[in-house]
Amino acid sequence: MHGINEKLKFIPVRIAVLIMSDTRTLETDTSGMTLVKRIEAAGHEVAERAIVPDDKAAIRAKVSALIADPDVDVIISSGGTGLTGRDVTPEAVMPLFDKVIEGFSVIFHQVSFESVGLSTLQSRAVAGLANGTFIFCLPGSNGAVKDGWDKVISLQLDSRHKPCNLVELMPRLMEHVEHGH
Repeated sequence: MHGINEKLKFIPVRIAVLIMSDTRTLETDTSGMTLVKRIEAAGHEVAERAIVPDDKAAIRAKVSALIADPDVDVIISSGGTGLTGRDVTPEAVMPLFDKVIEGFSVIFHQVSFESVGLSTLQSRAVAGLANGTFIFCLPGSNGAVKDGWDKVISLQLDSRHKPCNLVELMPRLMEHVEHGH
């Protein structure tokens, strides 16, 4: 059986929300607010919410700081995954990955195709793991944020999701490092 097993205990995780934008403020950032509301409604903690300019160095510095923060389990970004010259989120973040979660992009595009059809090919949504922190980079639209959270990320961050979920892996993410191999 797959899905949520209500008999199991829910384990909340600490999630940082980053919005990549040159034009949004915390007041005008509807995608970030959508994520925050959904994260909190699911029972997780928003560890931080910030807006980062569409600049590769600024994005990499902020994501690096969050990866190093022991109070952040997951980073979800929105914006900068398109094809224009200012869309540099994947280029900024992917070099930080220890492992790429290839399946995320595949599943996100399947879900996105249901909403926006072939326009999904303009997205370079990616996910990975860096120093024990899960990172998801979503497009900047409200629809993409809703699809990404509601239909993919929220389920994998629910410790009751079976047959498996990302939360149950968290205690083991740094095994290799901790054993000095």
